[in-house]
Amino acid sequence: MSIANNLLSIKNSLPDHVTLVAVSKTKPIADIMEAYDAGQRIFGENKIQEMTQKWEEMPKDIQWHMIGHVQRNKVKYMAPFVSLIHGVDSLKLLKEINKQAIKNERKICCLLQVHIAEEETKFGFDEDELLDMINHPEFKELNHVVIEGVMGMATFTEDTEQIRKEFHKLNNIFKNLKLNFESIHILSMGMSGDYKIAIEEGSTMIRVGSSIFGARNYQ
Repeated sequence: MSIANNLLSIKNSLPDHVTLVAVSKTKPIADIMEAYDAGQRIFGENKIQEMTQKWEEMPKDIQWHMIGHVQRNKVKYMAPFVSLIHGVDSLKLLKEINKQAIKNERKICCLLQVHIAEEETKFGFDEDELLDMINHPEFKELNHVVIEGVMGMATFTEDTEQIRKEFHKLNNIFKNLKLNFESIHILSMGMSGDYKIAIEEGSTMIRVGSSIFGARNYQ
């Protein structure tokens, strides 16, 4: 199957309210252009340097999503163009994004990353930390970031009931946040292996890489 065929087959299977982020990290521009030519406009990268290089060389109607863990000292490189930052997991990071957004005279859209998996390696707020942050006086002063929703990753397991339970929990957190924030409308959860369960549990945005582009080359 070609990249274009893979992409269209996934897109045709998605409900209208679900946005597909094509995870293009480590992929060459030629591969991404094949997806672009098939109509895809939202791509996800996990390294700021790589994303910036692709942004410089590729069509300007592409929306670039930063889906990896973000280091504060790198925010300035993507601040001029990034469409959505998925993995915001601290007030310090939000403050830096706000600072760089001001320098670039724009507002930067963000998702708050919530830790729902059993694995310790995943980043993100737990529910109490999330509530503490959004009630923090400094948070209320960040006028150049727009919190559009939440993001989370389920435990890497074959146990579909556990995955479902974790996604269900994130959806409840999402619904509670929506009561407090008009801007919240994105529930980003689900990747190549579990996005169908994620959609059943309320996801509005999925991140799919290998099912579109084939296995990743980490060399």
